[in-house]
Amino acid sequence: MQLDHVKAIITGGASGLGYAVAQHLVAHGGTVALFDVDNDKGQNAIKALGEAARFFRTDVTSEDGVAINVAAAHESMGGLNVLVNCAGILGSGRMLGKEGTMPLANFAGTVMVNLVGSFNVAKAAAALMQTNHAGDDGERGVIINTASVAAYEGQIGQAAYAASKGGVVAMTLPLARELARIGIRVNTIAPGVFWTPMVDGMPPQVQQSLSASIPFPSRLGRPEEYADTVGFILGNRYINGETIRLDGAVRMQPK
Repeated sequence: MQLDHVKAIITGGASGLGYAVAQHLVAHGGTVALFDVDNDKGQNAIKALGEAARFFRTDVTSEDGVAINVAAAHESMGGLNVLVNCAGILGSGRMLGKEGTMPLANFAGTVMVNLVGSFNVAKAAAALMQTNHAGDDGERGVIINTASVAAYEGQIGQAAYAASKGGVVAMTLPLARELARIGIRVNTIAPGVFWTPMVDGMPPQVQQSLSASIPFPSRLGRPEEYADTVGFILGNRYINGETIRLDGAVRMQPK
């Protein structure tokens, strides 16, 4: 898919990895709809991105809300052929913590946003993508989800987060197989430790420690490198049902 033909919904698009994807697509002639719960950041993002961007305040866990906003984004962009799911929460905490056991709501909430939310937006987007005109190789759309290296090497305190991201990895191939008949590709990117607003708030010594843990290049990932990977997946139609680790060869330690 040529990037100047892209009409994309990006969840978590008001900041971090999602915003980097929006910048990349707009810079290459695409049109984007940003889904995010942060209204202020969303409005600032579309001001910076210009006329090719619009914003919809969206809770990805709301079935009705997502369906309404996906339809609205489709109408405002004159179509929809790409979804990039970047919305997520960290949801850290030990099952047996100092203050007692983890409330079940904490675990369930993380899974709802990271896993169920990704599926929720994907199904609403795919329902509209299936009506697109078939392009080269019969392609009608592309869905890209975001997992994490925690799906493979979750650390202590990441049971909820790792489970949610592991679920994203696990559903990639089944969804790609199901949607193959209508020409929609499904892939996942599993980033390592990237510069995001969450990392920006960490003390410098913690940032340095994280950077030193990465074999090569020994630094944190840059959001634009994630966006470049999205662009690569969109441009290569033979990538389907795959999860790509983007992590500088890091393998996370227990803690």
